[in-house]
Amino acid sequence: MKNKYLYLIWFVALLPVMILRDYTPDNELRYLSIVDEALQNGDVFTFTNQGEIYADKPPLYFWLMMAGKILLGGHRMWFLSLLSFVPAVIVLTTMAKWVRKENAENQTEALLMLMTAGLFTGLALVVRMDMLMCMFIVLALYTFFKIYKGEGAKRDSFLFPVYVFLALFTKGPVGILVPLLSTLVFLLYQRKIHTWRQYWGWKSLLVLLLGCGIWFAGAYMESGSEYLNNLLVHQTVGRGINAFHHKRPFYYYVLSVWYSLAPWMFLSVGLIAFGGVRRKIQTEIERFFLIIILTTFVMLSVISSKLAVYLLPSFPFFIFLPALLLKKFDPTNIWLRISLAAPALVFVLALPALVYLSGTDDAFFAGVFLVYLAAGIITLSGLTVLYLLFFKKQLQHPIRVMAAGVLLTVFVAGLAMPQLNPYLGWSRLCEKASAVASEKRTTDYYVYGISRAESMDVFLKKDVIFADKEEIVKNKLDGQLLLISDKAIKKDEDIRSFLFGKEQYAVGKYLVVAL
Repeated sequence: MKNKYLYLIWFVALLPVMILRDYTPDNELRYLSIVDEALQNGDVFTFTNQGEIYADKPPLYFWLMMAGKILLGGHRMWFLSLLSFVPAVIVLTTMAKWVRKENAENQTEALLMLMTAGLFTGLALVVRMDMLMCMFIVLALYTFFKIYKGEGAKRDSFLFPVYVFLALFTKGPVGILVPLLSTLVFLLYQRKIHTWRQYWGWKSLLVLLLGCGIWFAGAYMESGSEYLNNLLVHQTVGRGINAFHHKRPFYYYVLSVWYSLAPWMFLSVGLIAFGGVRRKIQTEIERFFLIIILTTFVMLSVISSKLAVYLLPSFPFFIFLPALLLKKFDPTNIWLRISLAAPALVFVLALPALVYLSGTDDAFFAGVFLVYLAAGIITLSGLTVLYLLFFKKQLQHPIRVMAAGVLLTVFVAGLAMPQLNPYLGWSRLCEKASAVASEKRTTDYYVYGISRAESMDVFLKKDVIFADKEEIVKNKLDGQLLLISDKAIKKDEDIRSFLFGKEQYAVGKYLVVAL
C-alpha cells in the first residue's frame, strides 16, 4: 500500500471526530476563552484567563487560533482540529522519509502503528499545542541528522535553529531541551562532541536570542515586568523544581508510557529492550533514535511537572526504532507474538465489557448503537489478530489488522459524537441555557457543582456567576437561571429537596433550572 493512501485513510478515520465532537471543558474551552480575551483586549504577546495572567504557554499556537477566529468569524472545530492533525501528518511523513533508506519493508507497519498509538492519535485531534511542538522537534532532529551525515543543504544550518526556536515558541522550554540534550548526548556517544559548534554555534545562538528577544520585549511592552517574571521564572524554574500543577513522582513516565503507546506498548518497548540487550541497535540512526528516547524520558522524569502528553516528542521514535529492529528478529518468535496477543485479548473483551458497563448508572453511552458497533469491530479485530498470530504464525498481517481495527473503530465511534456530546462538553448545555434565559427574560447564569465553568463564557458570551449552597437553598436566586450537575444534586439532600418541582431541563449530566 502506498503511504499516501495511508494518510488519506487516517484522515477519513479521524474526520467524524474532527468535525462532530464538542470542545472538552478542561483545556480546550479554556484556550478558546483565552483567545477571546486576547482578541478583545488587543493583546499579541501576552494572555489572560478570566482577567488573570496566563503565561503558561507561548504565543504561537494562540496566534493560529486567533487567526482562525478572525478569518472564519468564530471558533470552528474542524479548523482547530487541523492545527493538530496537519502537524501529526508532517511528523509521520518526516519519520517515513528519515527511515526510508534504512528499512523500507516495515515502513507501512511503522506508519500504521504510530497512527493508531493511543496518545499520538488522541493528540492529533485535540485542541492542544503538543503536536505542533512535536512536529518542530522532529523536524529539528531530522535536520540535525542530515547535517551530521553530510547530506544537509546550505539552508539546513539555518532551519535547524529555526525549528528549535519554533518548538520553544509553541510550548516552552521542552521545545529546546529535547533537541539540545538528544543531539549533544549523541555526539558525545559517537565521540564527535568537538563538532557541537556546527549545530549549536553562533548561528543557532543568534536565531534563538533574536527570536526570544522579540518575544520577551513584546511581552514586557504589553504587560510589564510582572508578566515577564511569571513567564521566565514562575513557568520555568517553578514547574521544573517544585511544580504548582501536575506534580508527579519521578517514576511517573515508567507507568504512563504503557497506556500512552497502546496497543503497541509491549511490541515497541520489548523490541527496544531486547535490541539493546542483544546488541542489535547498531546503525547510527538506530543509536540516535534510542538516545532521543532515553534523554527525553530521563529529562522529563527529572522535571517536577509531569503529564503523559509531555512524552509525545519521543513517541515517533518509540515506534520507528522497533520498526527498524523488526527485520533483525524472527517473525515467528513467540515473545513477539505474545506482545501483540496481549492487547488483542483486551480488544476481544471490549464488547462484553461494554455490555456489562451499560447496566451501570454512569453508562451515558447506553442505547447508542454506534458505540456498540464500534466495540463489536474492535472485538472482531482482536479475534482476527489472535487467529493470525497463533494459527497462521504471521506478524506483519496482525499488525495491519490491529491498526485497521482501531481506525475503523475510531471512525464509527466518531459518528456517534452528536449523541455523546451532551455528556462530553457544554455547547448543548449552554445553548439550552441561552434559550431558557431568553424565554425567562433573564441575563445572568448561575453555576453550581460544575468544575471550570468560567470557560462557559465562550458559548454564553458573558461571565457566569458561581453560586453557593446557601444562596440556592434559601431562595436568594429567585427568578434566576441555575446550571448544576447531576452529581451535585445527588450528593446533597438539601439542594435536591429545594430543586424538586422546579422547572428543569436535562442536558447530558447537567440540568438547567429556572428558579
